[in-house]
Amino acid sequence: MREGFFTQPLYWLSRGFVYLCLLLKYRMRVVGRAHVPAAGGVIIAANHCSYLDPPVMGGANSMRIVHFLARDTLLSNPLARWFFPRVGVIAIDRTRGDLGALKKAIATLKEGKVVGLFPEGTRSPDGRIREAKGGIGFLIAKGGVPVVPMHISGTFEAFPKGASKFMPSRIIARFGPPITPEELRAAMPGKNDYAAVGALVMQRIRALAEPS
Repeated sequence: MREGFFTQPLYWLSRGFVYLCLLLKYRMRVVGRAHVPAAGGVIIAANHCSYLDPPVMGGANSMRIVHFLARDTLLSNPLARWFFPRVGVIAIDRTRGDLGALKKAIATLKEGKVVGLFPEGTRSPDGRIREAKGGIGFLIAKGGVPVVPMHISGTFEAFPKGASKFMPSRIIARFGPPITPEELRAAMPGKNDYAAVGALVMQRIRALAEPS
């Protein structure tokens, strides 16, 4: 079933509100939105240095629902436990190999939906792009779908790790051409070399960064 407004109104209302806030406060600009396929399973993978990154990823996608893979501590209170599952969040326990969450994410992709993830696993403390966590390469390889790299700039300046207030910034979200499943398979020198898959995705994300 297509995830339109009438089937998922809470998501689309929330997405619209978040996007408006990002436009008004941070003049958010989206580049390359057409790189996200209009149908079929796809992963959107972005760098991560701020709590603002998931809202930016969701707000930048105007046609499709993004099912975020997020740490389970996000659901630490009753309101969060009610809200986030209803807008497609897939909770994962980062303290262990959460095979159940990975299987759920893969099943979501097989249903032709969009899964959004941040391969670094946690926010960068200095804004620099880091390496992908091991389990992410496994998820990407087993998903068997295109991966759209996304680079987000401006969120570290707006609300870095440890910040207590929002600061002025300009947020820009850039999508790159999809990495095909064939490219992902070719990146693995060995059958189970999932780290190479994660490395390729991070390389494509870095390539989208603004020239210094």
